Amino acid sequence: MAQIHHFDHGWITPTISYVLSVLGSMLGLTCAIRFRSAAGRGERVWWLTLASVSIGGTAIWSMHFVAMMGFSVTGTAIRYDIGLTLASAIIAVVAVGVGLAIALLGKGAQNIRIVSGGVVAGLGVAAMHYTGMAAMRLHGEVSYSMSRVGLSVGIAVVAAAVALWLAVTVRRPLVVFAAALVMGIAVNGMHFTGMTAMSVDADPSTVQLPGATAAGMIVPIGVAVVFGIIGLAYALMSAPTEEDRAASAYLAQRREEAAARIPQQAPPPTPGSLASGAWTYRDRDRSPR
Repeated sequence: MAQIHHFDHGWITPTISYVLSVLGSMLGLTCAIRFRSAAGRGERVWWLTLASVSIGGTAIWSMHFVAMMGFSVTGTAIRYDIGLTLASAIIAVVAVGVGLAIALLGKGAQNIRIVSGGVVAGLGVAAMHYTGMAAMRLHGEVSYSMSRVGLSVGIAVVAAAVALWLAVTVRRPLVVFAAALVMGIAVNGMHFTGMTAMSVDADPSTVQLPGATAAGMIVPIGVAVVFGIIGLAYALMSAPTEEDRAASAYLAQRREEAAARIPQQAPPPTPGSLASGAWTYRDRDRSPR
């Protein structure tokens, strides 16, 4: 059996993969909070999609890809099938999206929905991992320990169920951050448990392997991940919060009340008054009742 290295670049790759998992989990949980306070169906679909991309794409799949940068097998080069690699990313996002939809949509039987969604999402995450492993091309025969594979699938299901429970329950920023730290540990634990299930019987050869190198894919994938994170953060910052909606509703109500009290021949409104349009939510305590 060939010797396998999981940390070929030291602690750089596992550290970056953990940071990506935490960041993606934080964004995803925040999107789930926005989903629960969304006003309409279209807005809920929007936040559900962003949560799926955040958790499935950033927290899980990009973590998997970065961790694979530190993977090597003695005696053989490694290449990756681009089609299967992209398929693994799609599987992760779709599986997490379906799991989130099961857990977040509907009323009643919340625990059953969380467990059901966790099973769907967890199996999808495991499918993503082993699809990504199937994308590897190397000189040798790959085999897996079924007990370790089963353990990794179990971790994926439990981790997904916990993630969905957090998506349904957490609200405060500090709790979201703590939950993201735990989710990062779970996601990385599932990945490296699955990696330890793998063994390779190397077959040295000079034949060039098909596919792309991990280093060759890091630039386009890295750019996509960075812009994806920036886009997700911008979407969260630019979207109105519950307080913003309350402020808009309060302002509209106060303007209607002020308009009803203003006579038809009233003098022009003074700056800062409700009718002038310069009134802000912070002026509510000074407004005439």
